[in-house]
Amino acid sequence: FYFRNKHRPFLLFVSLLHVHTPLVTTEKFQGRSRHGLYGDNVEEMDWMVGRLLDAIDKEGLKNATFIYFASDHGGSLEAHRGNAQFGGWNGIYKGGKGMGGWEGGIRVPGIVRWPGVLPAGTVIHELTSLMDIFPTVVHLAGGAVPQDRVIDGRTLLPLLQGTVQHSGHEFMFHYCGAFLHAVRWHQKDSGTTWKAHYATPVFQPEASGACFGRGICPCFGDGVTHHDPPLLFDLSKDPSEANPLSADTEPL
Repeated sequence: FYFRNKHRPFLLFVSLLHVHTPLVTTEKFQGRSRHGLYGDNVEEMDWMVGRLLDAIDKEGLKNATFIYFASDHGGSLEAHRGNAQFGGWNGIYKGGKGMGGWEGGIRVPGIVRWPGVLPAGTVIHELTSLMDIFPTVVHLAGGAVPQDRVIDGRTLLPLLQGTVQHSGHEFMFHYCGAFLHAVRWHQKDSGTTWKAHYATPVFQPEASGACFGRGICPCFGDGVTHHDPPLLFDLSKDPSEANPLSADTEPL
């Protein structure tokens, strides 16, 4: 695709099946990792991304191509066979894929490359969204987003270039299907990020952090607990969402 269009603007969207169950891994990469089939799958994905980047570099497009690499969700905790975890791992973050508002399902890294335009080695701790890709691409193409409707995304360019210090998202809403489960507020004057959970999945077993009994967490019904008042967390101090706040612990 990029060979045919290398002399004019192009958009290449690659949606990888890798690191998604059932972890289809070619023979060449099986047993390559110390972390089982999931690790093998990561290694093969890394190789595939490397092939793409090499092709862009060989065509002399390195400094003219904006590259964005990200995942659409965190690890799927219920995906396992015996003791082998097939759906990834979310580190200190609670919950996982398909759980509405918990950080483990929605907090993913984004990696950007555009040599000569964006400074290398920069780490940005601001929250962005995959919804931001649309206005960013429109911006890069010299277009304008539609004005007859609300566009939820914000162009990433000012944040990436350092002309602004904060994400354009003051609030972010976290849905499970059509149901609002949680919302976060980035309080710009203090830098604090608050998260309120209106509904959370009922974990099975309770301490597991996942819905192993059902195989996947539901978005509504008897598999969900509704919180009134909402469960409130200060993500700036408690990113693993272990200590819900109350008026007693947090007078403010």
